[in-house]
Amino acid sequence: MPNPLDKVLELQIQRTMNALEANNMEAHYVARADQVKDFVAQMIPEGATVANGGSATLAETGVLDLLSNGKYNFLDRRTVTGEALDKLFHDCFNADWYLASSNAVTEKGELFNVDGNSNRVAAITFGPKNVLLIVGCNKIVPDLAAAQARVKTIAAPANTIRLNCKTPCAVTGQCADCHSPARVCCTTTIHQFQRVKGRIKVLLVGEPLGF
Repeated sequence: MPNPLDKVLELQIQRTMNALEANNMEAHYVARADQVKDFVAQMIPEGATVANGGSATLAETGVLDLLSNGKYNFLDRRTVTGEALDKLFHDCFNADWYLASSNAVTEKGELFNVDGNSNRVAAITFGPKNVLLIVGCNKIVPDLAAAQARVKTIAAPANTIRLNCKTPCAVTGQCADCHSPARVCCTTTIHQFQRVKGRIKVLLVGEPLGF
């Protein structure tokens, strides 16, 4: 007998994909994390200028390794610091493709993202011709209230620990709505509809990824 939980997840993913499409965003699906890299390679033409936002998901799935293989003009944020990094963040707005993840995707087809530096949410919102968000099934939530709760209880604390930020949540694992200079939740964006049909593409993955 098929696992009932697999069926529940399948239905949740299908609802979310239908809602994304209704909101003028492309919705794609792969069952496994090890299929993501091949999907990206088929989606992005060689020679394209590609940039990315900070994302554990891109690293986990091997996408960053793919983009570094010399076949793309990759604006690699890992290779620069200081003023050069700030310039790169601005250059990202002219990229052909911008890759990132999303902190949460609702079953109503909404994207919920919270940023510290805000370069990621800015690029998702406007600039790059194509935005591809790679999202594990663990980030699908029923609604915006659940999305906000997910960021406060999971995404923000986990990312502050990953980035070695000096914030209360890195110590307690709970949001304190702090005023720390290292705060990672400074700007919140909600994408409910995309005017340019298909500019934002969401690849849902049937396995947990990222935070």
